[in-house]
Amino acid sequence: MSTQVEAQAAPALSELAPRFLRHAQLELQFAPQSLAKYEECLRMICRLIGDRAVTNYGEDDVAALKVAMLRRSHGVSRQVSILSAWKRFLEFCRKSSYQVLSPESVTIPKRPRREVIYLTVEEVNRFLAVIPTTTLRDQPHLPGLRFRALVEVLLGSAMRISEVLSLDRDQMDFTTREARIIGKGNKQRTVFFTMRALEAVQQYLATRQDSHPALFACMGGNARLKRVDIWRPFLRYRKLAGINKQVTPHLLRHTAATQLLFNGCPVGHIKEILGHERLETTCRYYLGLDHWAAKQAHQRYLTYSTDTEPAAA
Repeated sequence: MSTQVEAQAAPALSELAPRFLRHAQLELQFAPQSLAKYEECLRMICRLIGDRAVTNYGEDDVAALKVAMLRRSHGVSRQVSILSAWKRFLEFCRKSSYQVLSPESVTIPKRPRREVIYLTVEEVNRFLAVIPTTTLRDQPHLPGLRFRALVEVLLGSAMRISEVLSLDRDQMDFTTREARIIGKGNKQRTVFFTMRALEAVQQYLATRQDSHPALFACMGGNARLKRVDIWRPFLRYRKLAGINKQVTPHLLRHTAATQLLFNGCPVGHIKEILGHERLETTCRYYLGLDHWAAKQAHQRYLTYSTDTEPAAA
């Protein structure tokens, strides 16, 4: 009887979700993008298995949620996002003294290892070549200079697009070719730039007439450039360059990482450049990409020659 009263007194998932999101923002230091993702995932849970008192969910609901996601043809990544959000929410409920389903009951499927897509050096050059930097009258083409600088920064720093768009002019140190940023997970780190990237940025900034602090600002300088502002030029110049791959900011991040790998950069340094928290994340994405080098190593080191065997005792 007491369990039933407690269940009736407990708030519904949708009622407790705002408190959880505030906790995630203030205590867990979730980025705005992560908060929006968690909020959307919790809404999806309510839609798929019902919005009930948080103490009323059981292990059968975990199975029901997985079945509902499969029926909707959700991919593994989508399933991982929704289940991870529910698991974190249940942990919050337990800390808030609600007798809810054990978070351990929510098992997360493993993400399949996907082939990393990246641009070749030839494709990078083709993509950059179609971005106009001057007009037909040989005047500076501000939108082209801005986009060229954005692409060069992505290729020359391996930053995430959210990190690039959050940059302010005064964060850029053109002497040391560095910037201090707040990256994923609200963690501060130093990012590095190639000289080519900085030259593109300086060309772009030389044409700016506004005083907006953002490194990349909308035309007229009245607002910071946003993600929604950059998808069309990525699509347009990909088509002009005749590239069949979906060229996105994240693809350019992969391109920078693979170029580091192919040029012999140790994976530990790649981890730091990318801002990965764990080395295993870097390894999962990028180790094994250089098939030619792997084949050379196989031929060099996998030998059973008697010359290399230890002498008999």
